[in-house]
Amino acid sequence: MKYDDKSKNRLKRIEGQIKGILRMIEEEKDCKDVITQLSAVRSAVDRAIAVIVSENLEHCLRESIETGDGKSSKIVEEAVNMLVKSR
Repeated sequence: MKYDDKSKNRLKRIEGQIKGILRMIEEEKDCKDVITQLSAVRSAVDRAIAVIVSENLEHCLRESIETGDGKSSKIVEEAVNMLVKSR
């Protein structure tokens, strides 16, 4: 599957957040501030997972409908399992 720039940019933003957290730790910032930023990263990762799964689901469903293979319910089940597993 091809990933669009939106997904890549989302992950680059998360990468920047992680680097910022490392800098905060090196500067011995307050624990509460570090935890707040870590929570923000966790939320951002959760959203990235949701976007990637939903884009993949849409792509696979379209493909399934076009080919008429009848695997739509299996595809949806796999997507749901990926989301559940990510938590």
